[in-house]
Amino acid sequence: MTDKGGLRDEAQHLFDVIAGMSRDTAGVSRPAFSETETRVLDFLREWAQGHGLHVEKDAGHNLTFCLPRDAQAERFVLIGSHVDSVPQGGNFDGLAGVVAGLLCLLRARDAEPLPRPLKAIAMRGEESAWFGPCYIASKCLTGTMRDAELDSLHKSDGQTLEAHMQAIGIDTAPIRAALPMMQTERIIEYLEVHIEQGPLLVNKKLPAAVVSGIRGNFRHRAIGCIGEAGHSGAVPRAYRRDPVLALADLLTRLDDSWSTILQKGDDLVLTCGMLRTDPAHHAMSRIADRIVFSLDVRSQSDAVLDRMRALLREEMDQVAKDRKVRFELDAEMAVAPALMDDRIVAGLSDAMGQAGLEPFVMASGGGHDAAVFANVGVPSGMVFVRNRNGSHNPDEAMDTGDFLIACDIVFRHLQNAVD
Repeated sequence: MTDKGGLRDEAQHLFDVIAGMSRDTAGVSRPAFSETETRVLDFLREWAQGHGLHVEKDAGHNLTFCLPRDAQAERFVLIGSHVDSVPQGGNFDGLAGVVAGLLCLLRARDAEPLPRPLKAIAMRGEESAWFGPCYIASKCLTGTMRDAELDSLHKSDGQTLEAHMQAIGIDTAPIRAALPMMQTERIIEYLEVHIEQGPLLVNKKLPAAVVSGIRGNFRHRAIGCIGEAGHSGAVPRAYRRDPVLALADLLTRLDDSWSTILQKGDDLVLTCGMLRTDPAHHAMSRIADRIVFSLDVRSQSDAVLDRMRALLREEMDQVAKDRKVRFELDAEMAVAPALMDDRIVAGLSDAMGQAGLEPFVMASGGGHDAAVFANVGVPSGMVFVRNRNGSHNPDEAMDTGDFLIACDIVFRHLQNAVD
């Protein structure tokens, strides 16, 4: 993005101040629906108003920004992302998309008017790390939150998501009634800038890319495997009901199926990110009686996700029989795969070429709010920014120059767009 009006300095200022507001022992922590998240939004409100932008807070306590002339626009393009982070995460996951929207507004304000009204949004609670459900704000905006998600428990204090939302003043009754907080038919298109969460752009030496689609997923936060406790030296193998070895069997079976699915040319990733025995009872010399684990299964194909759902249950049944244990599935959390709008993908690709880059289109392995908007019929598009060292960790490393290039791609697309 052309550095008119000190846009580079504005971006760096926003990133630096917000990082300082959310420092942790490593990286940053901006918990969903926390005081820290609220302070960040309050800072963004003050900054935006100081730069002549109109700011509104919606029923979910997300912030929407626009030029004053567009405050009453009947239809508009929406651009943004989320401000929360994972525990001890990096500063750019989510936040880069919020800052990108604000920079586009500043550029439009300063002499480059756009053919369509533009609004930027800073959303709360996208990360699943705090409660289990992901995309909380965008689901509330689109009326797609489920009761089971509102009833999910915080990872630390055990309070429900609904209780945390109510504690900051959000009326959750309309959310339970599946009433959308935003009239999605007013959104011409939804755009999101986000750091890439893998190594592809770094390896290809590209500063940015256009996203073609977003993997869907189904997740279980706490599957139980129940066996029988015993002395580690006194119970022969034939008599054991060991849930730890049962889980090892299950994951090996799922990994074998993962390999087969990839060999057939289908898309799949599978992760067990949390597993634990009971710290009140576990011991080196004790056969555990219970293990609890998470499972995160993602694919760009609904059919593959359905096959994996069925396979998970089949393999659990077989392992339970072989190992004499019992599995207890908790409630599933799921998001359907989402394709980005072909017209927007083409428009962003053209804009990438106009910015002097070879257009490059790739799929997103991680999930994003854009998937929620796309799946309720809002034409959606994304631009990735090159980012070293992965994501969801303190070592995220996005170069501000790459970020401004991604913003420029989006702005050129906004300038070129014709309804």
